[in-house]
Amino acid sequence: MNKIAIVILNWNGCEMLRSFLPSVVNLSEADDAVVYVADNGSTDSSVDMVRREFPSVRLILLKDNHGFADGYNLALQEVEAEYVVLLNSDVEVTEHWLRPLVDYMDTHPEVAACQPKIRSWRQKEKFEYAGAAGGFLDCYGYPFCRGRIMGVVEEDTGQYDSVIPVFWATGAAMFIRLKDYRDAGGLDGRFFAHMEEIDLCWRLRSRGRQIVCVPQSMVYHVGAATLKKENPRKTFLNFRNNLVMLYKNLPPGELAAVMRIRALLDYVAALSFLLKMQFPNALAVFRARREYRSLRSAFTAAREDNLKKTCLPVIPERTKSCILVQYYFRGKRIFSQL
Repeated sequence: MNKIAIVILNWNGCEMLRSFLPSVVNLSEADDAVVYVADNGSTDSSVDMVRREFPSVRLILLKDNHGFADGYNLALQEVEAEYVVLLNSDVEVTEHWLRPLVDYMDTHPEVAACQPKIRSWRQKEKFEYAGAAGGFLDCYGYPFCRGRIMGVVEEDTGQYDSVIPVFWATGAAMFIRLKDYRDAGGLDGRFFAHMEEIDLCWRLRSRGRQIVCVPQSMVYHVGAATLKKENPRKTFLNFRNNLVMLYKNLPPGELAAVMRIRALLDYVAALSFLLKMQFPNALAVFRARREYRSLRSAFTAAREDNLKKTCLPVIPERTKSCILVQYYFRGKRIFSQL
């Protein structure tokens, strides 16, 4: 059994793989890591290109596009390793990037997963939006990061170079024990894409396992390579999946109150899109809420299972305050001000 399996999920990303696979192959294999590309039913030349240009990379071929969540669930059934890295196809790694992650996990068995520091590939001195230096969650389910609050992304000057516990590790570069992944049930395939890694980390934290950011490891992430930030499909998935995640994981005493506030905040978000003339995004919010209501009963069994297995009902990395209030009304735009 290999120590580390790096699994890159691909869907019609031939040129992305050609650009970023070289860094992963050249800077990872020396650390007892095996690189896999799990192809999600691509119709472009991705598979042929990997076979031809990267013969050391192992291919896992899935017949259809199962999305991010089930794509990884199916791929990881074909992998045996102590640790797996869920790595986006648009990530450029740096020299010795795996060593700090492995060393920390080897000496901290209480930690289920970690992430490196994520910088922007386009603006190399800045953090990257989706992950930065570790993720947190506010009381109403809004994620934010060390290095990124709402749309404000900080320059990395070493201000967040300490290893700290976090609520969630980004799915762009998640380093996780395969046993913990399987014990927690993996990613929820019903999410398809977006928020699924936060849902997984919530399950792990509530069961007493820890998540950390190890910023001594650093990678560069392009970000929004599949769906752009303003894409209505992305808006729909983010809002719907966030509501589902809250329903699955919130303690019973919080569920009703949080969902009432979230309904109000979601309608405010839809109004904001309307005022900006972003009508498809406004519609996506309404569609997300409607679909959440229709799907909610299908997630009741998962909620009951999560609550039954919870041993840490109050998670320190889920803040008691609302990040929207901190940002818009108290002017706290960077993590160190919180």
